[in-house]
Amino acid sequence: MDISRRSRLIYGLLLAAWGLVLAWQTAEHFRVRRAARGQLIYRAQDISTTLGIVLRSQRRFGVLSKERLESALHDLVRPGELQGIALLNAGGDVVASAGALGDFQTKGVEGPAERWNEQTVTLMNLVDLGTNLTWDIESSRPPIVLTREEFFRPSETNRFEEGRDRREGRPPEPPPPPPSEEETNRGGAATNEVAEPPPSGSSTNRPWFRGGPGRPRFARPPWMSEEVYNAMLQKQGVRSFVLVMSTEPALAASRQDLWLRCIIVLLATLSVVGSGLAWRNLTKSSELQLRLVRASELTTHLKEMNLAAAGLAHETRNPLNIIRGLAQMISKQADAPAEIREKSHAIVDQADKVTVQLNEFINYSRPREVRRTVLALSAVVNEVVHTLGYDIEEKRVRVEIKGEALSIEADEQLLRQALFNLLLNAIQAVGPGGVIQVVTARQNASEAVLEIRDDGPGVPAEQRKEIFKPYFTTQPTGTGLGLTVVQQIVHAHGWEIECVPNEPKGAIFRVAHVKLAGKN
Repeated sequence: MDISRRSRLIYGLLLAAWGLVLAWQTAEHFRVRRAARGQLIYRAQDISTTLGIVLRSQRRFGVLSKERLESALHDLVRPGELQGIALLNAGGDVVASAGALGDFQTKGVEGPAERWNEQTVTLMNLVDLGTNLTWDIESSRPPIVLTREEFFRPSETNRFEEGRDRREGRPPEPPPPPPSEEETNRGGAATNEVAEPPPSGSSTNRPWFRGGPGRPRFARPPWMSEEVYNAMLQKQGVRSFVLVMSTEPALAASRQDLWLRCIIVLLATLSVVGSGLAWRNLTKSSELQLRLVRASELTTHLKEMNLAAAGLAHETRNPLNIIRGLAQMISKQADAPAEIREKSHAIVDQADKVTVQLNEFINYSRPREVRRTVLALSAVVNEVVHTLGYDIEEKRVRVEIKGEALSIEADEQLLRQALFNLLLNAIQAVGPGGVIQVVTARQNASEAVLEIRDDGPGVPAEQRKEIFKPYFTTQPTGTGLGLTVVQQIVHAHGWEIECVPNEPKGAIFRVAHVKLAGKN
């Protein structure tokens, strides 16, 4: 399996792992949301149980006081938890309520129902959710909710029963007194809201008391007719109720869990991305190592080829010198025809050109071993200028040496060769009567800079890096290796060389970072 296929497999596995983590955290978040909603439902069950206890504590003769009931319901309402409570009759109308109910439609809804929105959840008829009101709601006569005025309202049936009591010799039961102003102000007393049980020894076949198994103990108040009571059952009998719960606890738990899941997914994403980058770097390192091994093998091969070529060039100079010598002998013979002499001179010239190229190639291919010594830079420059004196005089070039007298650390032989090539290149570039300047200066406290300036045609910008490549030359008689050898020598010393324009015309070859000797 190659590296590219292996990388695709690793990236696919990392992406699949990230997808599994994302799916897992998404599923866990939805599970937590469902659990938070379930906790809200369980809390509603607890409140419904409390509501059942409240209804039992408030009932009298199967009748609940609306004023006292709503006061108790208001005590159950808590902002942020229970927003509102409503008791409903058989038609879905509100009999008693407390708090805010919202826009939940209760009419036409049968059985348990729940409605979720962003802020609240409305739960209707929690009988199936654990309420203890089955004794009321499932009985044939559920409890009814009446105000004090409705509870003590007289009827024709009451007067009929009073006449029957007189005919049977029983003393008539006085009607209950209406609530006094004091009792009304303090919220109503139990004696005004609820009928008292029958006195001891009285008959148990009265319509307000019905005993026996399977039947509600309290049916209706003694002074209320059956017709009125049944009408009250339809209008104000409690058949179901509604709780409006705040979803803020569930939303808070969901938000907290969502942040946790997002952090986990973010960490998983960072892990996957980091693993992918690590694998990519490892792959690149492996590829780079392979390239380095191949480059090392190629370099070794090139070194061997270089040594072989240098040896071949060295061995070629000997027969070339023999050919040059024979051509010179033929050209010097007195009886040789003029044509033979001319061709002999041509052979000598071509042999000299090939010899120069072979010498340059040998210098280029030779390993640069730097043996540093302390040198007077100006002295070396003067010696090289003196060596090129014939070329300078022939072309009538003026050479100016400027700058400080500095001592540097360098290989003397290599430095002479580099300066010779640079000055010879400048002499070839300028025209007759041109000016060449050799300037030395300090670059900083420990380094110097050497510049060879000329006023020739200069070097185009696109060729300023190309001129240092092997066999690149702009001179008809050049070999293309002079500046390449200079660059090798400069880099072997740890220096830098560059070609920049010389204003207003010409070129500057600048050798920088030349190390100064300690005594400077």
